[in-house]
Amino acid sequence: MQSMEKAYRYRFYPTLEQETLLRRTIGCVRLVFNKALAARTEAWYSRQERVDYVQTSALLTLWKKEDDLQFLNEVSCVPLQQTLRHLQSAFTNFFAGRAKYPNFKKKRNGGSAEFTKSAFRWKHGQVYLAKCSEPLSIRWSRHLPKGCEPTTITVKLEPSGRWFVSLRIDDPTDKRLQPVDKSVGLDVGISSLVTLSTGEKIANPKGFDKYYHKLTKAQKTLTRRKKDSRNRDKARLKVARIQAKICDSRIDHLHKLTTRLVRENQTIVVEDLAVKNMVKNPKLARAISDASWGEFVRQLEYKAKWYGRTLVKIDRWFPSSKRCGNCGHVVERLPLNVRSWNCPNCGTHHDRDINAAQNILAVGHTVTVCGASVRPDGHKSKGQLRKTVQGKKQKPKS
Repeated sequence: MQSMEKAYRYRFYPTLEQETLLRRTIGCVRLVFNKALAARTEAWYSRQERVDYVQTSALLTLWKKEDDLQFLNEVSCVPLQQTLRHLQSAFTNFFAGRAKYPNFKKKRNGGSAEFTKSAFRWKHGQVYLAKCSEPLSIRWSRHLPKGCEPTTITVKLEPSGRWFVSLRIDDPTDKRLQPVDKSVGLDVGISSLVTLSTGEKIANPKGFDKYYHKLTKAQKTLTRRKKDSRNRDKARLKVARIQAKICDSRIDHLHKLTTRLVRENQTIVVEDLAVKNMVKNPKLARAISDASWGEFVRQLEYKAKWYGRTLVKIDRWFPSSKRCGNCGHVVERLPLNVRSWNCPNCGTHHDRDINAAQNILAVGHTVTVCGASVRPDGHKSKGQLRKTVQGKKQKPKS
């Protein structure tokens, strides 16, 4: 088995000296990123020129020689070069249509700094960053695999003031689980976070609703504080800490759920949902965002790869909820407030979510075995329908 690239994330507690240096490093990283982004944007709009990584790296050398930017020489040069590489990747994704135009970094969002092997030491299981005499005080919630050393280290400061370090390693260990003769179809929802084809429904913890009143009160207090005041910083920190609690509870629940599903099933079938488009609905945006369907599927993907399981994604346009699992009849309309229905063709009573999960599992087996498409003609794009009609018109009569 080939080695697999993984990242282990830990919380750490820097000393006063380390925190001062790291905050200064993150500030320099943010400054270099913003200046390079401004230079690339200005070059395009004024002279129609594209500035690449090599040119921004040359600009960084010139910036370090300026009198008012001498502080850039007081931190490690590696994170500064890495942020220019990240900016280049952001532009590559933008031109490929995978992302929006890069934004300027803001101080209130915290920040991060990436250190490659030349900017840190791994000694006796401890991390020594460049220009730091003491190792980072990391809370080792789990140990790295034996024989693995980090290749890249990323230090992150959250808006809530917490520090985290991410260690990227190449893990050669084989963690594939023993095959099991079980498959499951998953239908994600809001009232029930996940409905299994076995009939089990996993409740939605709704972490946002739990802290909604506290968060609303803290945000109102924040808006009343005077800008650039110490009291506003305290209020902003309080809001960030509440949001961190919401995020932690949500991620913890998803990790436990996805790990259980991957361990118990050999094949997992889900719908390929376009969550970014679904949250454009103002009435459901908050509930969908709180459910974190995208993060749920992302965790299933990499955990299935780690443990030797199979994750199948079926087409998002397949009418899993409107299709009768007994006779295959598809009803024309099925509003969201209808949670159970009777098939007009065969009379079978269906629970909306369980029926959808069972249909998803059945189609997942079809896609796995036959490789067939499950996109119905009724959901074809206008261009696809036009080609189909033209093909039928051009077909010679027998």
